[in-house]
Amino acid sequence: MAAGAGKRGGTAGDDGVIVEFHRVGNAVKVSAVDTRSFLEVSILAPTTASEKEMTDTVLKKLAWVQAKKAGQGSPPRGKR
Repeated sequence: MAAGAGKRGGTAGDDGVIVEFHRVGNAVKVSAVDTRSFLEVSILAPTTASEKEMTDTVLKKLAWVQAKKAGQGSPPRGKR
């Protein structure tokens, strides 16, 4: 997995989501920013995780935070 920035569109907002990966020691900090609301979340993942696993996890967290801000309550179900 190479460190750097990637872009994923259309997942959390109509204008898209920017996903960034930054290696920090033996972990990867993954950030997602909704380009419409500028809401940003991040996770720390092991370097052994695939880019897809990291992206899926940070996008689930972004969706959860958006739902929480909108007053919709509980987080989405799935792997932790």
